[in-house]
Amino acid sequence: MDIQTLSPELVLPAEQSLTDVVPPELIDNTFGSDCIDLASIALTSRILAFSDEFFASASNLINPRAPVHRPGVFVPSGAWYDGWETRRHNVEPFDWVIIRLGVASGRPKGVEVNTAFFNGNEAPAVSVDGCYETAEGADNIVTEKGFNGWSEVLGKRPCGPNQRQAWKLEGQHGSITHVRLRMWPDGGIARFRLYGEAVPVWPSDLTREVELSAAVMGGVAESCSDQHFGGKENLLLPGRGVDMGDGWETKRSRVQGHTDWVIVKLGARAKVSRIVVDTAHFRGNFPQGVMVEAANFEGNKAVTHDDPAWSELLPVQKVGPDQEFEFGKNVLVKVEERVFTHMKMTIIPDGGVKRFRVFGTRAL
Repeated sequence: MDIQTLSPELVLPAEQSLTDVVPPELIDNTFGSDCIDLASIALTSRILAFSDEFFASASNLINPRAPVHRPGVFVPSGAWYDGWETRRHNVEPFDWVIIRLGVASGRPKGVEVNTAFFNGNEAPAVSVDGCYETAEGADNIVTEKGFNGWSEVLGKRPCGPNQRQAWKLEGQHGSITHVRLRMWPDGGIARFRLYGEAVPVWPSDLTREVELSAAVMGGVAESCSDQHFGGKENLLLPGRGVDMGDGWETKRSRVQGHTDWVIVKLGARAKVSRIVVDTAHFRGNFPQGVMVEAANFEGNKAVTHDDPAWSELLPVQKVGPDQEFEFGKNVLVKVEERVFTHMKMTIIPDGGVKRFRVFGTRAL
């Protein structure tokens, strides 16, 4: 019987640059203030093709929720894993998966590969390629075997078992629409994150209303007072979500006069026409009230919650459980006269908000 094996040149050690590695405990802080996950299914990213997914589905890679472990649970293919896992003994140099980003296009700034609970079957190494393809049938074009439009985003990097590992991309990267994750030569990965900034397609009609805060339009939740139960980035996602897990929720406060806040950078400098605060799925833990302040910050100024430039845009408004609350020009303060780059929503005293949407028109 002939046994197929990899030639030595296909299993050479991966390279590691000490300057681009982000320690696990710093990943969220490194990418959490100016990036979104461009490859998240929450932004409607999708898996287009893969080389193999015998043990566990490639679709798990882009799940925004943390991986879970179910020891002792078996399915027909073997042990159950919350990730992507391919067959052993791959005779090709690598396994691969191609993902359509959830934004029109995006500029990558970092990569995270999480091998949580893969121990002894983790991917030994990974690399990432990207392409910009917007022609008709682009999703089919990039999955063709002979497609040669890929360029390197992250060179081959070693992976360890059961851990988060991330790399900050050096230099400026151009916009991409699709990404290819390569796993050398096979194994398992729980989650894949491609951190970066969205490059939206703006309407040519400057009078057309746009959701300026949306992640797909370049909106970013830069900072917040607390996100104990749910991340601030969830506020800017499309749709109304599936449960309390995909909203922003703070811990219970025990101090009189307490408030929590979140700062959102809009996708463009703009005039605001209306604001929507959605408490979907928050039925016993919604805020008692909300207030919105706004400011116009120039350049790359570090924005703080106590900056004197903040001014009232929406006075305190009472909100309730599990519904959308829309606030138009009849309650917004001097909205016709001002342009803004940032919003600060304050919730009183604490609680959960599913979505924070700011609508308006770009101000060039």
